[in-house]
Amino acid sequence: MAAPGTRHAFARRSLLRGVVGGGVAAALGACAGPQDAVRLVTDDRWRQFAGTTLNLISENTAPTAAIAANLRPFTELTGINVNIITLELSAMVQKVALDLAGGESQYHVIYADPYQVLAPYSKGLVDLRALAGESSLPPLEGGFADFIPTQLDAAGRFGDRDQVFALPYDCPTMIWQYRADLFEKHGPRMAQELGFDPTPGPERTWDEYFRIARWFNDNTDEVAYGAGHQAKQHDSLMCDFSNVLWAYGGDYFDNGKEIGLYGTIDPGPCRLGSDAAIAAAEVYQRLLQVADPSSKTWDWNGLAPALSSGRVAMCVNWHEYAAANEKAMPGRFGYAPLPRGPVRSANHYGGCGIAISGNTLPNQRRAAWLFVNWATSPQTQLANLKSSAGGGTPTRDSVYRLPEVRQAEQRPSPMPNILTAPAVAEAWKPENIGLRPKIPMWNECDTAIYTELSKMLAGDSNPAEAMRAAATRIDRITARGWAS
Repeated sequence: MAAPGTRHAFARRSLLRGVVGGGVAAALGACAGPQDAVRLVTDDRWRQFAGTTLNLISENTAPTAAIAANLRPFTELTGINVNIITLELSAMVQKVALDLAGGESQYHVIYADPYQVLAPYSKGLVDLRALAGESSLPPLEGGFADFIPTQLDAAGRFGDRDQVFALPYDCPTMIWQYRADLFEKHGPRMAQELGFDPTPGPERTWDEYFRIARWFNDNTDEVAYGAGHQAKQHDSLMCDFSNVLWAYGGDYFDNGKEIGLYGTIDPGPCRLGSDAAIAAAEVYQRLLQVADPSSKTWDWNGLAPALSSGRVAMCVNWHEYAAANEKAMPGRFGYAPLPRGPVRSANHYGGCGIAISGNTLPNQRRAAWLFVNWATSPQTQLANLKSSAGGGTPTRDSVYRLPEVRQAEQRPSPMPNILTAPAVAEAWKPENIGLRPKIPMWNECDTAIYTELSKMLAGDSNPAEAMRAAATRIDRITARGWAS
């Protein structure tokens, strides 16, 4: 008898193969089928699908907020109208899954989270290389090589290293955020009493981070606590812990870096029971012992205001909270790569791409490519960076090299998120980037990890028990195969 869920998994996979392989032909051959976009005869490659309407489905993200607030440039350039549907991520994933499996293309452009969309549904997405090479369409400015390489791999590929299913669209990355004014004020005394330079950066260790946090707890009333964490029983806890796990040489599976960059449907046995993983869990438990006690109730959205309001002196959080920091207390914050463990500094990358549904008809697909091309272009990324509606940080090298962007790295900055650029540039290097496993069953694995970590932080298990229990649960999940 098949393992629970196996029959369903095979059926869903077969259905997706049918959607991609035969859905377009079936739609074209059916009298009452969906109508393709009309292609106009024009020398303007941007306007050949004028009058078309596209639907983009996205998580509520900063880049999507910025684009939604300023769609006019795209409409004026192309004559294409775009409807933007934004949802909480799990709700968005459910709608995408139903649309792809049902052979529909209600959503032409898809926000492709690498773990919840790209990994389980890559067979339902378009390989963008063909569109990028089509001479009748505008070229991809700078080509694929202009995207930050680790981001193109992590957000854009699955399985086959040559195929590109999504273009990097956002790039939230976990870095060390701290009250630079307090470190400057107390730095000499901290250095004398702690025996090391406390200036944040990748040469610091997680043990030193712990000691700095405890020093603030014991020696100053300017903040309530030295550090805060996003240790709620939630995805945020897995994210927070992972930085320490990788720094100590642990990982979720063998070949973790390769799995994080390119993905797999068969990751092999979970390695959370290793000595390195257990050591990392012990360190993480210690960090929480000196952190703000509310850390166990915070995700990233709870932690961010704790720092920007002056409650904690430092934290690890996604770099795009810099804009909120600078708005709350301008000029008082610093940004650095995360501390080292015995193996490296590891900085958790959480970026996503945008993709095109494989169910689109030929001209719909080309029209969707115009939007994907424009939305990730250097000009649009620069506009997003400046947007008062939000906006993320660029995923293209060329944007960071622009003179006005380089100048904005210094205060006062009209683009406060770019103050993190030196830190994230280090974080995105292959030796420093932290990548969770890009596997179709990651959601279930994630739940197992943060559930067992929460038990550990509550005192219901010790680090070794928590890691081994998580590994056992994950092995059961991956042994069932993936249900896409």
